[in-house]
Amino acid sequence: MWRYVARRVLQAIPVFLGTTFLIYAMVFALPGDPIQALAGEKPLAPSVVHALRERYNLNDPLLVQYVKYLGGLFRGDLGETFDGQNVADVLSGRWTVTAQLALTAWLFELVIGIALGVWAGLRRGRLADTLVLGGTTLVIAVPVFVLGYTAQLVLGLNLGLFPTAGADDGWPMSYLLPGLVLGSLGLSYVARLTRTSLAENLRADYVRTAHAKGLTKARVVGRHTLRNSLIPVVTYLGVDFGSLMGGAIVTEGIFNLPGIGQQVFESIQLKEGPVVVGAVTLLVLIFLAVNLLVDLLYGLLDPRIRYD
Repeated sequence: MWRYVARRVLQAIPVFLGTTFLIYAMVFALPGDPIQALAGEKPLAPSVVHALRERYNLNDPLLVQYVKYLGGLFRGDLGETFDGQNVADVLSGRWTVTAQLALTAWLFELVIGIALGVWAGLRRGRLADTLVLGGTTLVIAVPVFVLGYTAQLVLGLNLGLFPTAGADDGWPMSYLLPGLVLGSLGLSYVARLTRTSLAENLRADYVRTAHAKGLTKARVVGRHTLRNSLIPVVTYLGVDFGSLMGGAIVTEGIFNLPGIGQQVFESIQLKEGPVVVGAVTLLVLIFLAVNLLVDLLYGLLDPRIRYD
């Protein structure tokens, strides 16, 4: 297995380099001068502009800038903003908020999504199956900002079940409602994927053989069918965790959560390229690490999978 892990890490290096270079090039190709943006409407002296551009390597070719950024990254330095703050310090407090929000949404997907999928898969063609398919289709069709404001109004303001904004109540209370909104789309996909995979595996030959040997339905479903059915679900959940970390901008805005998404949005407006690149770089690392973990979990779910 360790050879497989080492091979996957080596494969991840060109993916990491290619992704971060693309993001770096796109961010610093945005129109406008970030140095001039520091002064707003006031003009800066040419000597000051030149000194700042030299300090932040803006006079270097793009590839040279990127290599210097990688050099700092390998030393654990994400760089500094154009007003002199350390990027790691800017992001440190925000990461906790986004991680808690993403984890809450991911747990909703994992627990509720799989439970609904199993419930529908075991009752295919009956009322439960119809309710799950209809409900998840409705959730998928509704934009997240509509779902967010509706949940905030009904569940937060009218019924008073959850806090409506901010993170003052801590985890998990402040994150339950935004987590449910953020994870609603993934929850729907997990439920439908679990339902389809389980219903297909229930018709497999090994399931009929297990029933013929006298095993109970609960043992056949829980020990055999469900494990095989969860392989595509685990793949989706692994990929989606990275998406939840990076795709929380709208949800954080609706519920006024000071997370990474909100910080990236503000940094784009202020032309703070180092903050955007630093945040995306960390998201790429998380995404690659989660994908490796998912691949390793395959062997636990299906013993036939070997890491040769």
